[in-house]
Amino acid sequence: MEYQTLFVDIKQNIGIVWMNHPKLHNALNGTMIAELTAAMRALSDDPAVRAVVLAGAGESFCAGADMKWMQDMAVGSFKKNQTDAEKFATLLHTINTLKKPTIARVHGPVFADGIGLVAACDMAVAAYEAEFCLSEVRFGLIPMVTGPYVIRAMGERATRRYSYTAERFTAAEAYRIGLVSDIAPLEDLDARINELLGQLLQGGPIAQTISKHWIRMVAGVPAAPDLIKESAGYLAEVRASQEGREGILAFLEKREPAWLGQVKKAPTKKRVTPKTRRQK
Repeated sequence: MEYQTLFVDIKQNIGIVWMNHPKLHNALNGTMIAELTAAMRALSDDPAVRAVVLAGAGESFCAGADMKWMQDMAVGSFKKNQTDAEKFATLLHTINTLKKPTIARVHGPVFADGIGLVAACDMAVAAYEAEFCLSEVRFGLIPMVTGPYVIRAMGERATRRYSYTAERFTAAEAYRIGLVSDIAPLEDLDARINELLGQLLQGGPIAQTISKHWIRMVAGVPAAPDLIKESAGYLAEVRASQEGREGILAFLEKREPAWLGQVKKAPTKKRVTPKTRRQK
């Protein structure tokens, strides 16, 4: 599929989605939101893809929403605004519920809706120089659609502060409050992400998909009797599955599980960045 605002590549069983509008610092508009949703769904359903990396071309990861697009929305009807907001909400939900593990490759400025993209991913690795800002209140807006993901990632206390003040914070602070999983020098960013990808490829793909679903279901839910029973049922089902039996047998026989044979080649420490990126 040809994209206007993205560059999508699949390498070594990894889907890499580049937001590719660097002149606007990868600011989101209706076209990019639609294309990101379509690309994520396609990678989620592709059996050759084991994990997905979301990245931004140019100097920024994502500067939030395209202000020209937002200006057009401001003079539109309530129904049109609601429809567009629902499309962005659908994108975040698609990333959050993707069947494959997701990693945000974060560098440069990450503002407003861009933080929502980071928070919706399973993991995020940020360059030391990355800068974050929940800037919505400075424009008389609110981070409503991104809120559930940002609160889950940063916690309620940090979200209160940074969404009220719209102050900028560093990658080190983003790591401290849990928005990003790891930080690294910019020149080591891709190597660190590839280390994570190498670890992800060791796990059973079906087990990872079920784990993602289960974590979403039980996060913050008390361990009541019904949940305990349901958890036991999931475990029993997975143990008896073909992948579960293969994993245990491979361990006992001191060999690699069959799913590793499906991986063409484990990621190396070379950059995940494509050698050439089409610039629009």
